[in-house]
Amino acid sequence: MAYNKQRSRRHNRVRAKVEGSTERPRLVVFRSNIGIYGQIIDDVTRKTIASVAPIELKDQKLAKVAQAEKLGKMIAEKALAAKINTVVFDRGGYQYHGRIKAFADAARAGGLVF
Repeated sequence: MAYNKQRSRRHNRVRAKVEGSTERPRLVVFRSNIGIYGQIIDDVTRKTIASVAPIELKDQKLAKVAQAEKLGKMIAEKALAAKINTVVFDRGGYQYHGRIKAFADAARAGGLVF
């Protein structure tokens, strides 16, 4: 079975269990070959509260894990500015390893609780 198909199946299984609310929205992570993306989504109103993308780093040449750490800190700052300090972490079917772990640890260090 192809990797993307396996990841999609894992992601659907996780999404059946993980749901964000207005008090505790969902922090979603998407990983591509180029970078890592994060969004904080309120599943009740179906609105994106905050998001980060590699383009926000303004031409900084960083390794992929360092990029994930910076973006994790940025999403935490945006969440705290929007008065959100607790979230539900949705790893998107990826293993909690490498860039996903670096993103999550940096978001926790930035003040998010999950």
